Amino acid sequence: QVQLVESGGGLVQAGDSLRLSCTASGRAVSRDTMAWFRQAPGKEREFVAAMFRSYGRTYYRDSVKGRFTISRDNDKNTAYLQMNNLEPEDTAVYYCAADSTLILSSIRAPRGYDYWGQGTQVTVSS
Repeated sequence: QVQLVESGGGLVQAGDSLRLSCTASGRAVSRDTMAWFRQAPGKEREFVAAMFRSYGRTYYRDSVKGRFTISRDNDKNTAYLQMNNLEPEDTAVYYCAADSTLILSSIRAPRGYDYWGQGTQVTVSS
């Protein structure tokens, strides 16, 4: 059984940092494209960051470039999202996603991922 379990969310002030973790069981993060999406109330789920499986290249949405960093620890079978200089606009539920066959052109599309975590709430106050 495949499980992705996120942790690390919380309530912080603007300018603070958080690190989200996504620990996988039943599959290896080293062989998957790992991604983070987020969904704010009343909005669609949106792409945040991804690390492509084949060579570990990373991709980000424009609004988080320079502030967020996606990484993975293969020994811990865990992916991370380091979020620095958080802004109120970053407030959302953050979801971890994984897929082993996703093609690069679909990396930003939620429909490209077969496995999802339950989400972790990030709230940034101004």
